Amino acid sequence: MAIFRQYIAPLLIVLVFVVALVAVGARIFLPDDMAAPAPIEATESSQPAAGLVPDLTALAGTPSSLEILVKGLPLDIEGAL
Repeated sequence: MAIFRQYIAPLLIVLVFVVALVAVGARIFLPDDMAAPAPIEATESSQPAAGLVPDLTALAGTPSSLEILVKGLPLDIEGAL
């Protein structure tokens, strides 16, 4: 059991670290468009059908005090700040 703790376990830890380092370092050699993070905005093909899109203007009975947190400031108030 001492052989495992002294030689094999540290070797496995170092190998996992080296594999992770190589995977992260390989991004340098990728083309620019593949090295960038994935986009977070939805594309047209991934949007649901028009009938399945929820109505975002309806707040389902949200009290008016919380409406500003959900919708944001009205345009006329934003200009005054």
